[in-house]
Amino acid sequence: MRDHDAQPVGGLARRLAGILAARGQDPTAQPSYEPERLPALELGEARIPARYQRAVADHPAVAAWVREVADGGRPGPQGAPGLAEGRSLLIVGTTGTGKTHQAYGAVRSLLIAGVRLRWKAITAADLYAELRPRPGHDGERELMDLARCPLLIIDDLGAAKYSEWTEEITMRLINRRYNAMLPTLITTNLGMADLRTHIGDRVASRLTEMTDRVILDGPDRRRALAAERHASAAART
Repeated sequence: MRDHDAQPVGGLARRLAGILAARGQDPTAQPSYEPERLPALELGEARIPARYQRAVADHPAVAAWVREVADGGRPGPQGAPGLAEGRSLLIVGTTGTGKTHQAYGAVRSLLIAGVRLRWKAITAADLYAELRPRPGHDGERELMDLARCPLLIIDDLGAAKYSEWTEEITMRLINRRYNAMLPTLITTNLGMADLRTHIGDRVASRLTEMTDRVILDGPDRRRALAAERHASAAART
């Protein structure tokens, strides 16, 4: 700007105020900045671990569970269904058969279906680590938050070291969700007999009643993918 074009700030402000007033706009009003709303799927996927952000629930039993939960949701704002009470799912299989993939795929499928969804996911080992008593940490509050969450994923149940304390924590969490009939997605490497030994009869009994069981078999998908990568790399050399 050339010097002869410059104007005092006060004069410029008065001119702008006059222009806004002539257009019927309040010059003293504060501008409102409303962030752009992202679709529910994008918001949900932002919380899914990177490895599972394109997961697909392609197992027929998992897909059927998703449909049942979505159809049973209560209508909410703009008619979008919200998560309601429903059956839980126990996904059983050896290492690498895609249990966690199916669990996160189920979450994605619910989001794609337009279900309003508040959910949390945690491994059993992290669950006990987070809730273990320590100074300055309210483990009880965190346990209640997990117990009341509309949809909870508990990954690798039975993989953490067993103790009377872990059994009691698992019992309290599962029992609250069992009583409230809140959908829970649980993955485990253990069959029901071994799971009963590891987490106790009280928890296993509730899981037997509250869950539909899906059994995944086949080879270790991680090792198969690694073998494919090695073979592809060898073919290029």
